[in-house]
Amino acid sequence: MQQLQYISANDAAKKWGISHRRVITLCRENRIPNVAMLGNMWIIPSEAEKPLDARTTKYDKKDPVKPFVKWAGGKGQLLSTIRKFYPAEMGTKITKYCEPMVGAGAVLFDVLNTYEMDEVFICDINSELINTYEAVRDNPDGLIALLAKFEKDHLSSDDNGRKEYYYRQRDDFNAQMQNPTKGNSILRAALFIYLNKTCFNGLYRVNRQGLFNVPMGSYKHPTICDAENISKTSELLQGVKIITGDYTCVEQFIDDKTFVYFDPPYRPLTKTADFTSYTADSFNDDDQIKLGEFIKSLSSAKVMASNSDPHNIDENDNFFDELYAGMNINRVSANRAINSKGKNRGKINELLITNY
Repeated sequence: MQQLQYISANDAAKKWGISHRRVITLCRENRIPNVAMLGNMWIIPSEAEKPLDARTTKYDKKDPVKPFVKWAGGKGQLLSTIRKFYPAEMGTKITKYCEPMVGAGAVLFDVLNTYEMDEVFICDINSELINTYEAVRDNPDGLIALLAKFEKDHLSSDDNGRKEYYYRQRDDFNAQMQNPTKGNSILRAALFIYLNKTCFNGLYRVNRQGLFNVPMGSYKHPTICDAENISKTSELLQGVKIITGDYTCVEQFIDDKTFVYFDPPYRPLTKTADFTSYTADSFNDDDQIKLGEFIKSLSSAKVMASNSDPHNIDENDNFFDELYAGMNINRVSANRAINSKGKNRGKINELLITNY
């Protein structure tokens, strides 16, 4: 019996004239006979034929991948609304997805769970977040092993022990990210997730020196190591291009087949609402204007952007209405806090801005 010869997913993509990500999707869905995994890579029989295109949406997916970190302003609660504003051509004429300020990636994972995209590009200015995405994609087993240790150490301690352990790991994370290397990339990613799951409100905030300074949260039984979700996320991220950079890096990727989603730091509704510093530099009104002008310049792609609605506080504040004049400005309801006081939590409007 002749032994099968195998080629890489990248070689199969070149052979069949489709994207590397598309080959990964076909492998994951068992649509190529006799495919196999070599470590974390798919390999394909060299004589395999390109499957017929049966591209469909996947709304019936029973156990979708979810974000592996918490994030201030995350879009998990708004997904059912945001999904209604996706371009009508998603999965047909729109076969590329781009998210240049990815954060926790709630919309990213909704798109990956729902549609078969040929190419996916994500980036973020937070290099430690991007390192964590890369670790989840490329080395889930190593990441899970470290997170399992962190979870065991954390949960087995009393309150004082947990506090001491948390601040020791925070110090280690700050020390490690001062000298980032390939050798400490998995440790940095594991520390990033551990701190995210145990810090106050899952915030990522740094001081002017770029050091993570969020205090410990008060969670009784935090899930630090969600091994199943990390493994599934790793599969879903195969073939996704992941870059550290600001939002302008999308220019190298987009065309008329692309859907781009921008989720920037929101413009604060009140002075007390601006409680995080995502990076050492804040995102002010000048930055919002630069982003708005950039978004309006992306005429070839389908573009959606989220932001706060100033009308929640001042109906005469037309900052975004004026900035995005000529685009479609949709006001949608969301559960948010407009400041740190619990009595001001509840339904407010957010903006979904589209050029289609």
